[in-house]
Amino acid sequence: MTTDHDWITTPVTADLLRGALDLEPTERGVLPHRLPARARGQIPDGQLAMAEAQPSGVRLVFRTRATAVELDTLPTKLVYVGAPPRPDGVYELVVDGRPAGRASVIGGNAMTVDMATGAASTRPGAVGTLRFDGLSDGVKDVEIWLPYDETTELVALRTDAPVEPASDRGRRVWLHHGSSISHGSTAAGPTSTWPALAASLAGVELINLGLSGSALLDPFTARAMRDTAADLISVKIGINLVNTDAMRLRAFGPAVHGFLDTVRDGHPTTPLLVVSPLLCPIHEDTPGPTAPDLSDIGAGRLRFLAVGDPAERASGKLTLRVIRDELARIVEQRAAEDPNLHHLDGLDLYGEADFAELPLPDQLHPDAATHRRIGERFAKLAFTAQGAFA
Repeated sequence: MTTDHDWITTPVTADLLRGALDLEPTERGVLPHRLPARARGQIPDGQLAMAEAQPSGVRLVFRTRATAVELDTLPTKLVYVGAPPRPDGVYELVVDGRPAGRASVIGGNAMTVDMATGAASTRPGAVGTLRFDGLSDGVKDVEIWLPYDETTELVALRTDAPVEPASDRGRRVWLHHGSSISHGSTAAGPTSTWPALAASLAGVELINLGLSGSALLDPFTARAMRDTAADLISVKIGINLVNTDAMRLRAFGPAVHGFLDTVRDGHPTTPLLVVSPLLCPIHEDTPGPTAPDLSDIGAGRLRFLAVGDPAERASGKLTLRVIRDELARIVEQRAAEDPNLHHLDGLDLYGEADFAELPLPDQLHPDAATHRRIGERFAKLAFTAQGAFA
């Protein structure tokens, strides 16, 4: 904490946060979660526990005349064995809807992951301070978007003028669930993930349940969506089911129906958009699982491989082409009785021509430029006059 201002400390409470479904008290402060406590109690592995606690789409939002803002946080940063250090997570400042600054918090906890074995351990670290200065002294709406890829414990919020919760702008709430691409993968920052970009272009409030590696039709995720107030809902299904080799075609169809049934229990007439997988050449016709290629990780280059056997498609192994066809069939069947259910082919967001121009750097995840393209296309296809969210 610096002493060059007359600081006012404001507790971080739920009414100052958007995009989180739960706020867990900790010894130092609070930890935003993107799944509620009941769902977290059913999480089967560390991957999803880590993903849901990374605050993709979560932002502090308040109204103030402050010219300076400080935020103490305790981030948890990922370290991969044998790989160069990852860049620090980015916090982005938005003032009255316009970008106004970027910063990072140095230090924090370090979670070391061995991708060869899956083993992980965490080394405790120190709280760091983020500062944005030189803001105008007029009344304004301030947003601080948290890093999409770092668990972020919020310790203290300080300003040089009082803050109050921002007023409701009457914007529709869009609830989206998907994989690591929806989570953020390698986007340039928290406002640059494709769902955040699409939400900004469409003028809606985002709740992002993009859960890296864990869009697996889990019933507890469906129940969380069922119980979350939303005006628009989308579910992007497919790639993680292939990555993990989690099920075969016989189980896939009923699992999709069950997931949609649960969401519909809480949102019987809400526009609901089912999005099939983006192009991913390694898994178009080759089943999972997906495995990391660690041969060049020391140089900072991680790639992924499809290690399934294409011949096993005949016995029900899932590929992206199989999933696209099945999702289209399921939505067509259900839409006969559910006029607010819609389908969007993921190839319309990122297809073969896009891959030729903007290939996936690691064969699995898009880069920052591709996030922008996907976000712009989703906004056009879903939110304009002929879209599901018109």
